Amino acid sequence: MHVGYSAVFQNPENALSDREVWDQEIRMVEEAEDLGFDSIWTVEHHFTDYTMCPDPVQFLTWVAGRTNLQLGTAVIVLPWHDPMRVAEQVTMLDNLSGGRMILGIGRGLARVEYEGFRVDMNTSRERFLEYAKMLIDGLDQGYVEHDGEFVTQPRRDIRPTPEHSFKGRTYAAAVSPEGMPLMAQLGIGLLVIPQKPWEIVESDFAAYHGEWAKHHTAPPPPPLSGGFCWVDTKADRAEEKAMEHIGNYYGTVMKHYEFGPKRPHEGVKGYEFYEGISKYIDRHGARGAAEDFTRLMPYGTPDQVLEKLQVIKDKIGMAAFFPNLAFAGMSWTEARRNRDLFATEVLPVVKEWAAPPVGLAATEAAAVAAA
Repeated sequence: MHVGYSAVFQNPENALSDREVWDQEIRMVEEAEDLGFDSIWTVEHHFTDYTMCPDPVQFLTWVAGRTNLQLGTAVIVLPWHDPMRVAEQVTMLDNLSGGRMILGIGRGLARVEYEGFRVDMNTSRERFLEYAKMLIDGLDQGYVEHDGEFVTQPRRDIRPTPEHSFKGRTYAAAVSPEGMPLMAQLGIGLLVIPQKPWEIVESDFAAYHGEWAKHHTAPPPPPLSGGFCWVDTKADRAEEKAMEHIGNYYGTVMKHYEFGPKRPHEGVKGYEFYEGISKYIDRHGARGAAEDFTRLMPYGTPDQVLEKLQVIKDKIGMAAFFPNLAFAGMSWTEARRNRDLFATEVLPVVKEWAAPPVGLAATEAAAVAAA
């Protein structure tokens, strides 16, 4: 199985300088290849201490020049961008890196970010679908041409020309139940972060696979999964530290997305599911919600982490796992100890698990299947 390393660049409450956070996270990234990780992932966010990586493609271009690892976006938030420009940026990085990119896209849900880019959140789902189709078709055809609700794009070639297909290595983060069938219609795989009870996830996947079968003959790409990990040699300490650190991460989620009393998603088209998260927090309290989130994550002794990862694999059939191992303001000493224990005790075992290929190898396998 493919195992990546996810860099999130969090600086809760601005406890450090942004430069120090970046310097430390960059060191973790530069060491990942020697530790056996297969890829580097990051996520796009803006304006707050939640995640300070405003341009995943730019960051991953730097990674491409420093390592031989694959390069994952989890995700590029399409409604905030011109899809023609995204097609050019993705193509250039993929060509320069010899086809090492794994493309993840999403639509975002933070009010602070949508307002910062002057985009109406009520249009986010429609924008995402329109932009995603433009991007996917453009990467496949080598040009972008579109006349839609939000974009009228005269035909223009992508130059340099895309050298590799993105079929089988394009994914979307879909959390709401309504999003699953839409991703299937677009013909893209799923990026999953455990955050809902598994029986609900299984129902979502059933909807996704049912819709996929209506539109495609080849099977969908196996999903990829992220998650927040805490590994310790002692189970009781692992429980304590996971509740602290992963719980603190969920605190940053509640702050950035304003889940809770502020209700930024109430009445916003396409965000009905996320309004339910605020109601859940009302019922269970911030601490209870954070503990529930933590329990879904793979934490514990190395054996316990492996057991939990096996559960995720059994539930969704993931082809790759890319953990977050440094987050929520934990000290960098703790982060490195967490990462190193994962790398020595968990990663080698997971890499031995049978799983479908990821990245360009998955594209090549999809082409063979289609033929």
